Amino acid sequence: MQNSSKIVVLKIIEGLQPKSILDVPSGDGWLVKNLNPSISIDGIDLFQSKNKLYRKWKSLDLNEGIPDGFGKYDCIISCEGLEHFGNPERFLSSANSCLNDKGTLLISTPNIWYPRSRFQYMLRGFFPSFPCLIGKINRGDHMHIIPWSFPQLYLFLKLSGFSKIALHPELLSEPKYFYDKLLGLPQYIYCQRKVTKSKSIEEKMFWEMAASKESLHGRHLIITALKEGVKF
Repeated sequence: MQNSSKIVVLKIIEGLQPKSILDVPSGDGWLVKNLNPSISIDGIDLFQSKNKLYRKWKSLDLNEGIPDGFGKYDCIISCEGLEHFGNPERFLSSANSCLNDKGTLLISTPNIWYPRSRFQYMLRGFFPSFPCLIGKINRGDHMHIIPWSFPQLYLFLKLSGFSKIALHPELLSEPKYFYDKLLGLPQYIYCQRKVTKSKSIEEKMFWEMAASKESLHGRHLIITALKEGVKF
């Protein structure tokens, strides 16, 4: 995970001020190492070993979702995990069930929508970080399985019962070269046209986020979503 993404994730958590967090997958434990020890943090991972800083930790296959009864949390954080799951809706739905009222899901995952990613797909048929896995396909192995764009992830979050979906900026959301801006221009124009033709507030907000630099140029998507039914 990029340091620029880690900084954004930590700032979001600071703003949320959760009392309890579930870190899935927990990886090498970078998150628990960087948070206030007063926060109760549990972890789940299939490939890494337990970090002693977690209150509770289990080795589980998250393709099966978060187990019923594992706990209830103010915030569930999944950094660079969703692209590894073959059954993302099952995971997302289980995350929704494990959140307290007004709970937040925070996700980071590689973004395939930025221009050079789409250009590589046009040339090779594969996105960056998502190579052909032929000869390496073994169930339970650590593989990048499902590539994500903002619209696709938005769809899965809505299907899994989330609302108030928000896309957050990070350093790598800025186009690096002029041709990045040029390659992203047609998609930006398309999304902006959709904004003007939107028939609801939700539709307008969706297309505005789809047209944002975070969606069109970001190397990673950093998204928060609230458990359905939260009112402000």
